[in-house]
Amino acid sequence: MKTSTKVVSFILAILLLAAAAFVYFKFYFVLGEGVKAGELNQIVYKGWVWKTYEGRLIQTGFKGAKQGSGIQSNEFNFSVVDKAVADSLMRCSGKNVELKYKEYNGMLPWRGMQHYIVYEILSVGESAASSDLPVVVPSLEEI
Repeated sequence: MKTSTKVVSFILAILLLAAAAFVYFKFYFVLGEGVKAGELNQIVYKGWVWKTYEGRLIQTGFKGAKQGSGIQSNEFNFSVVDKAVADSLMRCSGKNVELKYKEYNGMLPWRGMQHYIVYEILSVGESAASSDLPVVVPSLEEI
C-alpha cells in the first residue's frame, strides 16, 4: 500500500513540475528582445476584464523582388504594461519612435493582447509627413 502511494506522489510531483515548466516557458520566458522603429499609429487602453494598453507602429520599407517594386508598410502590434510608458506614447501619436520590446511565446490577459511588450521608448522624432519635404500628389490623369 505504501509503495503505490509513493508512486502516485512521484507521478503527481513530476506532472506538477512539467506544468510549471510549461507555464514558465509559454508565458514568462523572454523569447527575444529588440528595437522597432516607425511611425506610431495608435495607442489605446482597452479590454473586457483587464484593461491593457495596445499600440500599433507603422514601418515603411521597400518590397523585395518577389513581391514587385514599390513601398510597403508593415504593422508592429504591441502591448504596453507600464502606465508611464503608455502615457508617454499617447503624446507621440503620428511621430517616429524607436521602441524597445520583449517577445513572449504566449499572451496573458493582464499583460496585453500581443506577444510583443514594449517597455522603453528610446527616441521620438518628427514623422516624414510633417517634415518640410514637399508632398507630391498625382493628378487624376496620372491615376
